[in-house]
Amino acid sequence: MTTRRKFVLGVCGGVTTAFISPRHAFPGIVGAAEYYVAKFGAIGDGMTFDGGAIQRAIDTAADRGGGRVLLRGGKQFLTGALILKSGIELHLADDAVLLASTKPQDYGIQAGLLNANGARGLKLTGTGNIDGQAMKFMTIYSESDERWEPKSFRPRMFSLKRCQDLEIAGISFGHSPNWGLHMLGCERVLVDRVRIRNYMDVPNCDGIDPDRCRDVEIRNCDIACADDAIVIKTSEQSEDFGVSRNIVVKDCVVTSRDSGLKIGTETFGDISKVLFERCKVASSGRGPTITHRQPGNIRDVEFRDIEVTTEHHAARWWGWGEPISVTTWPRDTAGRVGTLRNIRLRNIKGRGENSVRIDGQKGQPVEDVLLENIDMTIDRWTKYDGGRFDNRPTPPGMEGLEVHGTPVFSLRNARNVTVRDCIARWGTDREDYFTHALQAENVQGLKIEHFTGEAAHPDKERAIEIG
Repeated sequence: MTTRRKFVLGVCGGVTTAFISPRHAFPGIVGAAEYYVAKFGAIGDGMTFDGGAIQRAIDTAADRGGGRVLLRGGKQFLTGALILKSGIELHLADDAVLLASTKPQDYGIQAGLLNANGARGLKLTGTGNIDGQAMKFMTIYSESDERWEPKSFRPRMFSLKRCQDLEIAGISFGHSPNWGLHMLGCERVLVDRVRIRNYMDVPNCDGIDPDRCRDVEIRNCDIACADDAIVIKTSEQSEDFGVSRNIVVKDCVVTSRDSGLKIGTETFGDISKVLFERCKVASSGRGPTITHRQPGNIRDVEFRDIEVTTEHHAARWWGWGEPISVTTWPRDTAGRVGTLRNIRLRNIKGRGENSVRIDGQKGQPVEDVLLENIDMTIDRWTKYDGGRFDNRPTPPGMEGLEVHGTPVFSLRNARNVTVRDCIARWGTDREDYFTHALQAENVQGLKIEHFTGEAAHPDKERAIEIG
């Protein structure tokens, strides 16, 4: 078993946070038997329903102590919900395709195409593909919203609960009709070299969602999806699945119409010790994002060595081109939001159509924030209206799209913020609503060290505006 390694992040506000990298690989069963689904009756012609045969192969392997359930290349296996079990390696060889059934009765009470609850030592491997057939779960297309409207039933691709020593490596999946890789309450997880290709106009088709998970590493993934690409959350549940803690995301490339790298929006439980590093946000509505809206407490988060491009999209997609967005307020009028502190954003470079935002509540600010070596260019290249902050999701009475000028850096309702070695730039199209290099409002304990930048219109505004 590979030992864990420790590494230490930078210091912000006098606090040093140690992360423990999850294991790089999990041991298989030595000499494990292989179970070919064809021997259990699977046809693999893409039309015959093979779900029963594949499930029999899984059940037989589990009953015999585990093993590799093999789907051969050159075949398309049509299936509904499958229930994976401890000690199973589901292997999609070569170009094998697992094809999602479009019939609700083929899923029963299961939430996803691939499901597991309490499995230990589960693996999903191979170079094959899982196809969710998203278009067959959609109804009409809205030209103004630039998105499809879904039917009432649409399965998730994965629903993996309380799994331990989980490994997902090498596979591809796409055309998700709903969430993609949803892991709830899982521990000791490795997701490596996963390729996701979802439609860019299908809502809620998140890429990877670690939800109330611990000791997770996501690496070398290539994701394109309309909704959040990689999002860490603590959703509201009727039973206790624990907190989200010790999660590392590294060396990934993502494209999204919402947030590329995100914490939230569901933050009902605590989230801590999260690192995103060496990632590229090729294009998205928001880049590195924390959207805190519920009672959990979020602390000890770092985004570092990130390349980002963000732009406006049609209004129903959240995100208005913010290359960095850290916001906190309750989602409901009577709701309560927990604390958000010790956030570090370091070595981030790119361009966007909106501001780098750190924005809390007047009575409960974002605390202990470091912005270090951020080199950001604000420009304009899409057709959508600018001059707005996207505050969504918001409680009733709060503007979702707030009319606001666009500084390069916007700091509002925060405490103990350090801006160090940052550069504010403007692109070739300086809109009238482009304003300051840095604007701060109600920020206590603000430190600005070695900041470079000018106002978009120096004859009308100051480079740095503090109020």
